[in-house]
Amino acid sequence: MKRDHWLRHIERLDPERDFEEIQSISVYHEFPWDTIQALGFALYRTYAVPSVGRLLAETAELTEHSQKRYDDTVLLLDAVGEHGFASQQGREAVRRMNQMHRRYDISNDDFRYVLATFVVVPKRWMDAYGWRPHSQHEVRALTNYYRALGKHMNIQDIPETYEEFERLLDDYEREHFAYDEGGVAVSDATLDLIASWYPGPLGKVMRAVSVCLMDDALLKAFGYRPPNRLLRSAARGALRLRGRAVRLLPPRRKAFFARQSPNVRGYKGGYRLAELGTFAPGTCPVPHAGTAVPAAVEEPEA
Repeated sequence: MKRDHWLRHIERLDPERDFEEIQSISVYHEFPWDTIQALGFALYRTYAVPSVGRLLAETAELTEHSQKRYDDTVLLLDAVGEHGFASQQGREAVRRMNQMHRRYDISNDDFRYVLATFVVVPKRWMDAYGWRPHSQHEVRALTNYYRALGKHMNIQDIPETYEEFERLLDDYEREHFAYDEGGVAVSDATLDLIASWYPGPLGKVMRAVSVCLMDDALLKAFGYRPPNRLLRSAARGALRLRGRAVRLLPPRRKAFFARQSPNVRGYKGGYRLAELGTFAPGTCPVPHAGTAVPAAVEEPEA
């Protein structure tokens, strides 16, 4: 297999019809580690919108149960990507997401913005740090994939093209990014979670690296002091260097799913999709519904 094996396969597919297959190849074969990081930062950006950050702080899920909330989000999104929208697992994961969101008064505009981060942030990440940028086929297919996810979540007025998603994201952030104590609390808890994944002083280093990857608008919204220019340059340069190193590796033959990441730590014995996420007070998860999924068994690529 040559390094461009999967890209050549993607180019033979139709991004309008085969977007789920293209998404699976791109995410689980070409960019598994990068996609996990990019989607993490996509969700992180949403905390700088006060209506989003404040709601997340009020639920206390991300501030008091950070690891579980991270795990549940990764596993639910991964189930759809791994198995497809029409599968039992995909339908169950979307149903669980809709059940959680239905408990709160979330505007359609906020839903559209969050969806836009899923479309735009990964492309920008690959452009900056990936071993190659997303191809136009991938961009169109991934846009169609998240359009389909948005429709399954009953989001209205979904943009049709990547360019429309990008314009929506930039305009929304320009208009809505602002300091809010709730958003800052969720941001701090997320950075603490990232630090907890690494031993000793390395955790503080990775927390600082995370701040170095933030743009000025995001730093301002959270009230964070801009990092040292040399430190920011070193952190971003290290990621670009990693991308060049990955470019020299052979193509990944076996898919790597986000559920296999060592940062997903709460379900070593496996999990059931119907039991993930949050539930209304006084209610219980369905204890026997759904399909049990094995725990992580593999480490990600370097």
